[in-house]
Amino acid sequence: MPGKWLQVFCSRRTISTLPFLSERIKQTESEIVNMFRFASHKDNGDNDDALHNQLYKNGSVRMLDERFIRILKIFKWGPDAEKAIEVLKMKVDHRLVREILKIDIEINVKMQFFRWAGKRKNFEHDSTTYMAFIHCLNESGLFGEMWRTIQDMVRSTFLIRPSDLSQIVKMLGHAKMVHKALSIFYQIKRRKCKPTSSTYNSVILMLIHEDHYDKVHELYIEMCNEGNCLPDTLTYSALIVAFGKLGREESAFRLFDEMKENGLNPTPKIYTTLVSIYFKTGKIDKALSLVQEMRRSGCPPTVYTYTELIKGMGKARRFEEAYELFVKMLEEGCKPDVVLLNNVINLLGKAGRISEAVKLFEEMEETFGCTPNVVTYNTVIKAAFDCKCPTSEAISWFERMKANDIVPSSFTYSILIDGFCKTNRLEKALILLEEMDEKGFPPCPAAYCSLINALGKANRYEAANELFQELKENCGSSSSRVYAVMIKHFGKCGHMSQAVNLFNEMKNSGCSPDVYAYNAVMSGMVRAGMMDEAYSMLQRMEDNGCEPDLNSHNIILNGLARTGGPRQAIDMFRKMQKQSRLKTDAVSYNTVLGCMSRAGMFEEAALLMKDMEAKGFKYDLITYSSILDAVGKVDEVSAHVSP
Repeated sequence: MPGKWLQVFCSRRTISTLPFLSERIKQTESEIVNMFRFASHKDNGDNDDALHNQLYKNGSVRMLDERFIRILKIFKWGPDAEKAIEVLKMKVDHRLVREILKIDIEINVKMQFFRWAGKRKNFEHDSTTYMAFIHCLNESGLFGEMWRTIQDMVRSTFLIRPSDLSQIVKMLGHAKMVHKALSIFYQIKRRKCKPTSSTYNSVILMLIHEDHYDKVHELYIEMCNEGNCLPDTLTYSALIVAFGKLGREESAFRLFDEMKENGLNPTPKIYTTLVSIYFKTGKIDKALSLVQEMRRSGCPPTVYTYTELIKGMGKARRFEEAYELFVKMLEEGCKPDVVLLNNVINLLGKAGRISEAVKLFEEMEETFGCTPNVVTYNTVIKAAFDCKCPTSEAISWFERMKANDIVPSSFTYSILIDGFCKTNRLEKALILLEEMDEKGFPPCPAAYCSLINALGKANRYEAANELFQELKENCGSSSSRVYAVMIKHFGKCGHMSQAVNLFNEMKNSGCSPDVYAYNAVMSGMVRAGMMDEAYSMLQRMEDNGCEPDLNSHNIILNGLARTGGPRQAIDMFRKMQKQSRLKTDAVSYNTVLGCMSRAGMFEEAALLMKDMEAKGFKYDLITYSSILDAVGKVDEVSAHVSP
């Protein structure tokens, strides 16, 4: 048989008369023939069949597979490989197709083989061969071909298992084909498969992973209506995460209660997610109470729970309590990871405990087995700037980072640029911006924002504007915060027409003004005496769905105090105090006190100062001096006119 095939093979392969090519072709043909020969066996048809059957039963067909693999690697898929299957008496069944699809060969070879097998007489692909092929296409990133194959699979007559449906959904989700995943889920559900809880969970997790949180609850309702698909712990966990992301905190906690009522025990992940939600909504005591409940239910906090606790307490500026939680965690034997340690270093830096932050950094590897990463170095560098350390210390950390083969990120450069700007080392900051560009980092709005702000404060408005234009050219647009900084400086230097034009340009470019941008343009208007325009801007801000903050009202209050007389300022101040979402601060009080002092309203000023002191605010020294000065002038006038 091999000899006869060789004759046919040779007749097809006489493609060149060049001697060296002819010799190479003969050599290759000889290799192919030898591949089909067993180690100690002479050509004999009956014996061939007997030996092949024996090898197949014993699982020794791998010897033949290796020979076949060599054929596929040398000649790809084609007549040679087809003939090899025939010579080796390899039965084309589902097992063989799955095995060939596992081989480490080019994806094009697998595609051609899969299509060839599907056209064979007495053979039809089933769910196992389709799934094996779909996995190959997914791993090769051929998502278009994968989608077409999935559609072919759906059009076929065989049933699809729930586990296969779950895998299809996951792969389409990974390929960012969320809508196609949902479409195929419903097609298969209607015709070929009854989904299980696990299948629904796969769809829900896919939606969450791709940030399609709005569809999750809809799918949960559908799942509950199936009758045989009861939500399990994984379902509730995913739903609670989704509601947390959507800002539907009450719904998340209702699900938590429903879960417990249904006899399911919350996992550490569920508790941790809810703790995070409590911190996000400012309910710190409830977060701490939930951790106590977690302990009582026999579910000890994990490193992820402690990370959320420490991060949440740090954001609330309860640094000592946050650090005590870290100590307690170590006492309980819970091993920290690099993320948690980064958070502890961050809170120590914010608390001004830089020496302790550095000490923890030095202990990371030896004590906790955690290697500092780029985030760790960024955190220490930022802490050094925040704690007013010499800039040389921040630079030394930057050099140490590079010496330890930690590649700086764009955030590293942003921290350094911001730190240098705040310490009036503008030239060094500009050099770092150039270095950032040379390293191939995309333009970073945060870095530009720091530099533009610093240049504006230094009255280098032209340089600030040049950087702003450079950022727009490189990015095609700019962030709302950068626009706000530029608008602020145009207003400060009296170029209100340019500030207003920039504000309008911002809106027209599709960059929605945020509260900082509105405040910047209003501040410029107040400075230019354009009170009507500033007040109108405040109203427009609310109409456009941008909620004014306390600073927005303080800007208008300051304008009224300077141009509108004391009564208008006092009336606005009282209105601000009545608004539950606004809390007047020291700036608000001092603005009104200054206005009263200029108007000679000393009794009213004295009462307001008492109220201010009761609220825990400190007097502005300038305001206080102006009041004393005004009182002194009144006394002088009184003494002068008295008989």
